Amino acid sequence: MFLLDRYQRLITYLRVSVTDRCNLRCVYCMPAEGIRLRSREGILRYEEIARVVRIAVGMGIRFVRLTGGEPLARKGLADLVRMLRAIPGLEELTMTTNGTLLAAQAQTLAEAGLDRVNISLDTLRPERFRRITRRGKLEDVLAGIEAAEEAGLVPLKLNTVVMRDLNDDEVVELARLTLEHPWHVRFIELMPLGSVPWEEDRFVPASEVRRRIEAVLGPLSLAQGPAGNGPARTFELQGSLGTVGLITPWSRHFCPSCNRLRLTADGCLRPCLLSDIEVDLRGPLRRGAGEEELRGLIERVVELKPMGHHLQEMGGPWERAMVEIGG
Repeated sequence: MFLLDRYQRLITYLRVSVTDRCNLRCVYCMPAEGIRLRSREGILRYEEIARVVRIAVGMGIRFVRLTGGEPLARKGLADLVRMLRAIPGLEELTMTTNGTLLAAQAQTLAEAGLDRVNISLDTLRPERFRRITRRGKLEDVLAGIEAAEEAGLVPLKLNTVVMRDLNDDEVVELARLTLEHPWHVRFIELMPLGSVPWEEDRFVPASEVRRRIEAVLGPLSLAQGPAGNGPARTFELQGSLGTVGLITPWSRHFCPSCNRLRLTADGCLRPCLLSDIEVDLRGPLRRGAGEEELRGLIERVVELKPMGHHLQEMGGPWERAMVEIGG
């Protein structure tokens, strides 16, 4: 069984947001005042998430990533990991996290069956970290990175959203990490999303990021990417232990090869991060919908998947902030 959309893209990847709560307030992800949080009853139960994933895997989904908000802000996440790991046909189970709560949970998550993690790391400077996240401590993220490595949640990917006059002067320092560690640092272009004010002068194209890195550290050569199904173009510096990735949703979008769907914490299935199209699954789940009905809803979302986004026309998602979608 496999899922093909109307543009003949094979859909194999499901991102699952387990909560809309986050202990940080990153400037590119959430408004300073936060968002209106869903009630506990408004969020999918772990058993409901597992049911959706089980059906989706039966239809051809092979890779699942847990996201938030901050997924580790939800209690008992290892219980969900165990449920999902027990699903036949699921090839990879991963998580994206801000890392601040990871040190205490990395080993438990690994033992439950999580394969690896992606960790947000937008700066290596404590005071700047506080400015970008509006709260939290960089030292907690660094401890989370260390714990993830010790627990075997590797290959480890570090995600950096590049913003002019905020952290763009650190791209060389961050890329240098790949010379010192077997880490995979990915630089992500800033995007206009939801209720977060769009500051166009903050945008830094990936081509500029690459030029800055090469001017100091030498040429970036095309490389084989680490495990995963992400959109990064992957490079390596001579003698590096890890890789440098460039993720370009704005300057060189990857829509023609997009292979993913997104399940929001409140149970809506979305065919595209950058579109407000979504189909409710929570309602049918709670009124006792059978597997055939749920399969039909998933197929409908696949059929609705657009060919591409419209960021350049400021046509991004406006109904939800990034923290509500799951990135």
